[in-house]
Amino acid sequence: MTRVKRGNVARKRRNKILKIAKGFRGSHSTLFRTANQQVMKALRSAYRDRKKRKRDFRRLWITRINAAARLHGMSYSQFIGNLKKANILLNRKMLAQLAVLDPAGFSKVAELAASQSRG
Repeated sequence: MTRVKRGNVARKRRNKILKIAKGFRGSHSTLFRTANQQVMKALRSAYRDRKKRKRDFRRLWITRINAAARLHGMSYSQFIGNLKKANILLNRKMLAQLAVLDPAGFSKVAELAASQSRG
């Protein structure tokens, strides 16, 4: 069997990994083997954390809505339940934005939700 020199292909593969590893600290960005390990780890973390970011933001929005709802005498779960009964279709991101940037608008929504619990 004839010998295959992988010069060009191997160099391109290594340079691709080293390009991704640019900015890593120490030998993690210069030595191929350690750079390859760190790139694989970084890509794994990036994939996992793209999913995690969505969970983290939802938690943040719920915390903000809860704080704002309690100013109006309701817990988060009561507030969301009353919004559903009142057929107000605002998602948690928008409710959290209202709570932070437009407290007057949020209080209007809270009044609608509160009237639903009474009525």
